[in-house]
Amino acid sequence: MNFIKRAWLNVIRKRGRTLLLILITSAILLFVLSGLMIQSAAEKAVQNAKESAGTTVTLSANRENAFRQMRKQKQGRTELNLASVNLKKAKKIASSKYVKSYNVLSSTTATAKSFKAIKTTTGSSGSSPQGGPMNGNSNSSNKTSLSLSGVTATSVTSAFTDGDNKIVSGRGITTSDQGTNHVVIEKELAKENNISVGDQIKIKSNSKTVTLKVVGIYRASSSSTSQMQQSDPSNTLYLASNYVSELKGSSNQADSVVYTMKNPAKAAAFIKQEKTLINTSKFSLTTNDTLYQTMLTPLNNIKSFAQKIVWLVGLAGTIILTLIVILMVRERRYESGILLALGERKGKIVLQFLVELLMVLVVSSVIAVGGGKYAGNLLSKQLVQQATTQTVSSNTKRLNNSQLGGGNNSGMSQGMNNPGQFGGATSQNQQQTTNLKLSLSIKTIVEVIGFGLLIITISILLGTINLLRLPPKKILTH
Repeated sequence: MNFIKRAWLNVIRKRGRTLLLILITSAILLFVLSGLMIQSAAEKAVQNAKESAGTTVTLSANRENAFRQMRKQKQGRTELNLASVNLKKAKKIASSKYVKSYNVLSSTTATAKSFKAIKTTTGSSGSSPQGGPMNGNSNSSNKTSLSLSGVTATSVTSAFTDGDNKIVSGRGITTSDQGTNHVVIEKELAKENNISVGDQIKIKSNSKTVTLKVVGIYRASSSSTSQMQQSDPSNTLYLASNYVSELKGSSNQADSVVYTMKNPAKAAAFIKQEKTLINTSKFSLTTNDTLYQTMLTPLNNIKSFAQKIVWLVGLAGTIILTLIVILMVRERRYESGILLALGERKGKIVLQFLVELLMVLVVSSVIAVGGGKYAGNLLSKQLVQQATTQTVSSNTKRLNNSQLGGGNNSGMSQGMNNPGQFGGATSQNQQQTTNLKLSLSIKTIVEVIGFGLLIITISILLGTINLLRLPPKKILTH
């Protein structure tokens, strides 16, 4: 009788032992599969983070150097001279292989002519809380100026991508609006002045009175106004960046340019490459990858944790199966001694034990793949979502606390002084994590079966050492 047939007969006759081996092997493979799926989930979440984190690099005037130059001038002079960004050079930088899209920003102020701006009063007026008249030292100011925000497209502007602003009527500014007088205004401003999409409004900026055509209306998420703001958020108008530059008298110039990276990890390489194209004494390239780095750390930790699970389970599985094989060989030493006495080779007896466990492995693999597909998917989603949400939320709280404390965030790049950036991104990544679809790939199944084969092979070799070194007589009398 050949060793394969003997292995089959032993497997079907010793049902209790076979069932125990199947349960133990299935549990080991299930944990290995879960670890591999958690690792795969972390890798996929990192890839999603690269695509959705929106890491940007801002080209703008070098404020630090500008302040140094100002201090070198005559004492008492406080005029800060900031250089404007040349659009030709900015577009040349945008042609880099690292850049996904770019947004030209230019801003100025204006006053309303054919309509009324939202009037905001800070401080108290009229009477004190106790009912008495207020003294002349009360801090009160009316802020009715308009803020003109020139952009390449509102769809790539942080206020819209983060969900702080949302188009509710018409459309936003697009690249095709460059060179036109199209404008997008806030919902409350439009409501107060009965302005609809398609209407024309007049404003005055830098001694120029111009007519603008309303192509869209947006809703700002916050209507609160702080004393540090130049005007109420509802008074912010979005126009084409080159049109705002013309109003300022600086055609082909911009205040800053924000480049969105294809791969956040390449932001440093992009800055190093493009610094050779700019005058670093006048301009600076600053990166905003805080959100990406915030998400990357917990995901890498989960990936590392999953790898440790796989190896620990593999080690524990090897030890457990080795002990079982040792007990199995000891229990069947008489059988092995008889076979050796009849002339069977030791190698074939070892192969018989191996074939028996391979049969067990086939059944266990089916059970592990069937159960692990759901258990691993659920566990990996929960771990990734929890880690991402907790880490980003803690950074949002820290950012809010720093702002409440009056901290100066001037060193941060475009859009980072807005806590809504973390809020919008957190919501977006929570949705992406919830929708994270993990399929059980052929590669993962092969890795699980390969891990099982490795464990079984090591277990058989360690468990049959005595069988290989002893002669048949000693095996029978031992």
